Amino acid sequence: MTQDELKRLAAQAALRYVVEDAVIGVGSGSTVNHFIDLLAPLKNRIAGAVAASVASAERLRRHGIRVLDLNQVDELPVYVDGADEVTEHLAMIKGGGGALTHEKILAEVAKQFVCICDESKLVPVLGKYPLPIEVIPMARSYVAREMAKRGAHPVLRDGFKTDNGHVVLDCHGLTILDPPKMESEINDIPGVVTNGIFARRPADVLLLAMPSGVRTLRRQRPGTTRA
Repeated sequence: MTQDELKRLAAQAALRYVVEDAVIGVGSGSTVNHFIDLLAPLKNRIAGAVAASVASAERLRRHGIRVLDLNQVDELPVYVDGADEVTEHLAMIKGGGGALTHEKILAEVAKQFVCICDESKLVPVLGKYPLPIEVIPMARSYVAREMAKRGAHPVLRDGFKTDNGHVVLDCHGLTILDPPKMESEINDIPGVVTNGIFARRPADVLLLAMPSGVRTLRRQRPGTTRA
């Protein structure tokens, strides 16, 4: 199977987590695009969607799916999104498309966060994929220096601005052994909007597509076992 076919397979598996007559959260990226396309035939069974990016919102609207602002909804039973890297503990690096702040907000609000990706995204330790950091423009150089102190090689994403009007620093060369700690430390740097580590609020379910099918991993809590 091609990587694109695997992405579609993961997206197909996520449909069973869609809650009928409810508003669902929808992330961004190529795997999520498959999910949006597959969601289209079910549009009359959901109340609408909240999108993490302008591009996802436009794709939802093209399929006739109602798009709402997060401030218009009281709850979000499920949020479906991809990952650039993910561990078996369901901590992730996200933000390759630059929508990390909106993605992090939706993940935090959602009762259940379902991550969909192909097997190439599963890693033992986060950091091979450059860590995106959304930064207020005036703080770009300062934040870059602070990240260099932490062993990173920050690179400004040239010609790119987020949907919030901010810039993104892609930080290469990190080995993230304690994702929740590093997520908090980076977010405490003045000028950082947020960073692409999703560990304080990891996914609840990971649907990992491989040629043999979709492997389901669940976030472990005290007294539970992984499926």
